[in-house]
Amino acid sequence: METRMMVSRDSELQEIAIPDHQPQNKVVRFVAKLLSYIFHPLFVPVYMIWFLLSTQPYMFAQFSPADKAIALLRFFIIYSFFPLVTVLLAKGLGFLKSVFLKTQKERIIPYVASNVYYFWMCYVLRNQPEFPKEAIILSMAIFIASSGGLIANIYMKVSMHAMGMGILVAFVGMLALSQATNYTLFLSIALLIAGLVCTARLIVSDHTQSEIYTGLLIGVLSLVAAIGADRILP
Repeated sequence: METRMMVSRDSELQEIAIPDHQPQNKVVRFVAKLLSYIFHPLFVPVYMIWFLLSTQPYMFAQFSPADKAIALLRFFIIYSFFPLVTVLLAKGLGFLKSVFLKTQKERIIPYVASNVYYFWMCYVLRNQPEFPKEAIILSMAIFIASSGGLIANIYMKVSMHAMGMGILVAFVGMLALSQATNYTLFLSIALLIAGLVCTARLIVSDHTQSEIYTGLLIGVLSLVAAIGADRILP
C-alpha cells in the first residue's frame, strides 16, 4: 500500500495511506469482469485451435468438417471441461474455499490435475501425424506454462489469465513469422486483447502488476520453449 504526505485542514502534515486498487466505475468493473470471463484461461486454448482451423485450413486438409468439429470438441473437453469439473469437485469435497482460486494454496490441486490433462493431450497429439505441428506446439506450450505456473505459485499468485494471453500473443506471432498469410491484423488484435484482459485483471482482481507481468512472461517463454522442444523431440 502506497502512502503520501498531505496537509490537513489544521495545516498539519499527515501521512495518508493510498489503496493499491482505486475504486472503479461500475461500468468499467462490469466490462472488466466480462472480459475476464470471455477470455478465461479455460477457454483461450479452444479459441486458439478454432483460430488455427479457420485461418489455416490447408493444415487440416485431411480433416473432414466432422473431423474438425471433433478436434475442436477434444480441445474443449481437455482444456475447458476437465479442469472445470476438477475445480468444482475439489470445491464440493472441501479442498477449495472458492472456485475463483483466490489463494496460492487453492491453486495447487487445479495446477497438478490440469498438468495431467495437458500432458496427456500433448502426448496424444504428438502420436497423431494428421495434426499439424502448430497444434502440437500449442499443446506443449500450454503444458509448459501450466508447469511453470505451478512452480511460480510457490512464490506468488501468478495470473493465469496473463499466462493465457502470453501464449495467445506468442502463438499468433509464431504463425505470423512462419506462414505466408499476412497476420498483421491478427497480431494487432491479439496484442489488444492481451492488453485489455491484463488491465481487466488489475481492475477486478487482487493481482499485482508483477504477477500480471510474470504470467505474460511465462506464457511467451512457454511457447518459445515448445518450439524448441518440437525440434528436438522425435
